[in-house]
Amino acid sequence: MKLISWNVNGLRACLTKGFDDFLQSESPDIIALQETKLQPEQVTYAPNGYHTYYFSAQKKGYSGTAVFTKNEPERIRYGIGDPRFDDEGRLITLFYPGFAFVTAYVPNAQDGLKRLDFRTEWEAVLREYLRTLAKDGPVIYCGDLNVAHQEIDLKNPGPNRGNAGFSDEERAMFTELLNAGFVDTFREKYPDLAGAYSWWSYRFHAREHNAGWRIDYFLVREQDRSRIQDAVIYNRVLGSDHCPVGLLWEGAWN
Repeated sequence: MKLISWNVNGLRACLTKGFDDFLQSESPDIIALQETKLQPEQVTYAPNGYHTYYFSAQKKGYSGTAVFTKNEPERIRYGIGDPRFDDEGRLITLFYPGFAFVTAYVPNAQDGLKRLDFRTEWEAVLREYLRTLAKDGPVIYCGDLNVAHQEIDLKNPGPNRGNAGFSDEERAMFTELLNAGFVDTFREKYPDLAGAYSWWSYRFHAREHNAGWRIDYFLVREQDRSRIQDAVIYNRVLGSDHCPVGLLWEGAWN
């Protein structure tokens, strides 16, 4: 199976920058989107051959997630069961007989870490949610997780130490998630590969100089690590300040 995740930083804008061409070219079994920035009445895009599921934030032009899948799931869950987070449209779960597919747009801690407490509360709820799902079978968790876990995961770790996305607290929370029984699929396949990033600031020609961060992930249960065929970063794909990331997974829908 080919699975893709992409923070599109506004789906309507990304559609004018080649999103549909990318989707048709790669033809993933499932593609998950973050930061769609769509209200329900603005949802008009439904690609041929896919079942489409959108989850919007109550605030206009903010957050939001979506999943397009070739196979209809047995059921869908929107949100994580806590209105503090669900009002921001941050998580969708698709349940198949063979696995649960979860995509999330994790809250940004923001400048000065002013939203770190909110982020910390999210991480605790999310971690328990994933652990509960993992008791019943394989879980594939993907999205913009808004953290560069190790120094290898960003171009300039020194100056960014303590900033949102590379604070000690956020990195420790990601470690805690891994210790709860999950594997970072990209590092499983490429443990020492530097310069592999999925987000670049629009400032200072960051993408041109590959001064980026790897903050978009696919995670799976530790016991399913042998099913990771490959992990991909589509760093030449434009259309957003993020690029898509992918997972080639040895598995079936049932």
